[in-house]
Amino acid sequence: MKKKIAKQLVKNVSELRRDPVSGDWVVIATGRAKRPNTFAQGHQHDPAYESKENCPFENPQVSGNDKPILVFDHKAREMGKLSQDWFVQVIPNRFPAFAGPSVKRYVKHVGPYTVLEGRGSHEVVIMREHTKNISSFSSLEARAVIYAYMARFNILSLRPNVRYVSIFHNFGKEAGASLYHPHSQIMAIPVVPPDVARSLAGSQRYFQEKSKCVHCEMIAWEKKDNQRIVFENEHFIAICPFVSRAAFEIRIFPKKHESSFKDMGDEEIGKCADALRITLGKLEKALANPDYNFFIHTSPINIESLESHFYPHYHWHIEILPKTAIWAGFELGTGIEISTIKPENAAKFLRKFNVS
Repeated sequence: MKKKIAKQLVKNVSELRRDPVSGDWVVIATGRAKRPNTFAQGHQHDPAYESKENCPFENPQVSGNDKPILVFDHKAREMGKLSQDWFVQVIPNRFPAFAGPSVKRYVKHVGPYTVLEGRGSHEVVIMREHTKNISSFSSLEARAVIYAYMARFNILSLRPNVRYVSIFHNFGKEAGASLYHPHSQIMAIPVVPPDVARSLAGSQRYFQEKSKCVHCEMIAWEKKDNQRIVFENEHFIAICPFVSRAAFEIRIFPKKHESSFKDMGDEEIGKCADALRITLGKLEKALANPDYNFFIHTSPINIESLESHFYPHYHWHIEILPKTAIWAGFELGTGIEISTIKPENAAKFLRKFNVS
């Protein structure tokens, strides 16, 4: 009887996994594991939040927004000016977190603290249809979004003292989206974000020790192990990371080693668009349209040369984090995140859903 109880305790014990890039630990709580379909609670509909009425992105310029910086039609063709055929437009954010010329770094010291003015740029990438998300886009429509990201990334990278260009997308209230209308944001900022800095340091450390890219090693191992792959095509692979910080976390990597998002060729852009829309489509079907965030992690801007090969050890990627849990005392107090489903099981569940 005692042996049976001991065996049950061992079976139910949680597992700590460590990320070789960040060095962070996460807990895969196998003892309190949930079945994949228990996460499909569905998006909480709020008619007022989802209404087209008074939505400033339904007709951006009529709502008082500036003229677009960049416009693409639904066939991913760049348009010289705004017309009724626009599908994606990029505008300056009316309430920017970063703004003003970035010609000079304005640094001052206050007691033991260093203060840097938030100079930079903050733009919004607006999709045309109010209720149509990237997961529902055609291949060409998704490509138009990636083209818009890249076009602005390349321009903003040239600005003096811009150290990082952050591209991210929030969907749903729980993911921090103040507006329901599908849109992404692009920020050009004068510092390298802490999370990116840790990732850079971790990948550089691994490269110095092994003379190999840690993410290329991860991709090769995932293909061999074949348990956590959600989707792949000729150029991209989507996986639920072995060290998942949250249930159903997904990362999309280019198979070819590339340090920067801007290194993609035209064919890769199309395959990246497909990987993103299909992966989001699987997530939407599996979890009944959850709130989520996705963002691009890429190498910083090397001010001296503007060349991505300044970071040969880094491998850019897209991270998708659905809102499947809320941080509580343990996570906040320790920085160790708990996932209540094994990434192997999450990936297996996601693979069941077909998205064309």
